Amino acid sequence: MTLKAILFDMDGTLVDSESLHFNCWNEVLAKYNICYEEAAFCQQFSGQPTLIAAENVIAEYQLDILPEQLAKAKYDYFEKYVVTNLPSLMPFSKEILKAVKASGLKMALVTGSARHEALPILKGYGFYDYFDCVITKDDVTNPKPAGEPYLRALTHLGIKPSEAIAIEDTHTGVTSASNAGIAVMAIPNQHTVSHDFAKAMGRFDSLQAVWRWVQTKL
Repeated sequence: MTLKAILFDMDGTLVDSESLHFNCWNEVLAKYNICYEEAAFCQQFSGQPTLIAAENVIAEYQLDILPEQLAKAKYDYFEKYVVTNLPSLMPFSKEILKAVKASGLKMALVTGSARHEALPILKGYGFYDYFDCVITKDDVTNPKPAGEPYLRALTHLGIKPSEAIAIEDTHTGVTSASNAGIAVMAIPNQHTVSHDFAKAMGRFDSLQAVWRWVQTKL
């Protein structure tokens, strides 16, 4: 492998945003008298696109609302909430982003979040300028788990799938990168440890561990 780029997921990989998404969902669903427990919610919905989560909630509780409307309500709430409530960083995320940038490898962010959800987080932590490109769900027709987000990132970077690795924390994300022909490194977190990572090339316990592996390949 001639490694030229690392493609990072954001939610659950660089930032611990599941609690934020959980809080926003519960606020949006309160009008329907629905209240999830955080652990159960994250176990069920981690890595799922917002529209799919909305469809599942509507089906579970037989709500009289279109999935697109419920998803938009959550997007709108999250956009306002994240401005003053940045998620905590995942271990080593800041250090590893700096190290990868200093190494000369290209970097892309490939997230299932909407652009208005992702940018406040990236800019709030000063991460935005580290990346050579940022691909959100708004930039593609078929978001994760389809391979299109990663293929679009490869096109922006001008590299082949064999010249990159992706770092993901969910089955959805691993599937997306794998569908694009990219080797995936999985870092499960407390909410995704039971996910199916069979399509990942490797499974690690932290970003630091992945970076150590990468350095043996440079």
